[in-house]
Amino acid sequence: MKIIRLQDLPKVPASHEDPADPGVVKQVLLKHNDLAPGRIQMINWSTLLPGKSFRSHYHEMMDEVFIILNGKVEVSVGQEKEKLGKGDAVVIPEGAVHIMKNLTDREVCYIAIGISRGEDGNTVVV
Repeated sequence: MKIIRLQDLPKVPASHEDPADPGVVKQVLLKHNDLAPGRIQMINWSTLLPGKSFRSHYHEMMDEVFIILNGKVEVSVGQEKEKLGKGDAVVIPEGAVHIMKNLTDREVCYIAIGISRGEDGNTVVV
């Protein structure tokens, strides 16, 4: 599991901007070499309901990236556990059993991105 915290990332001018006077800055969450080679399988706006978790599962031939938009969650990947909040991201490698729990009494929204090396990144519930 790789954790990325927005608060730790520098703000840099976008590549198309004047570095001396940028109109937009970016914080790079991930670059191509941070992920397995493949194709975008899915980009989902997901909502984790208050106090709930999704079922423990893994993906064959698919990495997953979650970008937390609000609230607090606990992500477990194998034996690792990490609490994440707004602006944090996690990379879950293919084959890694994972679960995420909403630690709040409100909906937590996150972006889920799947990068697949196969036809569909087959999901296996455990």
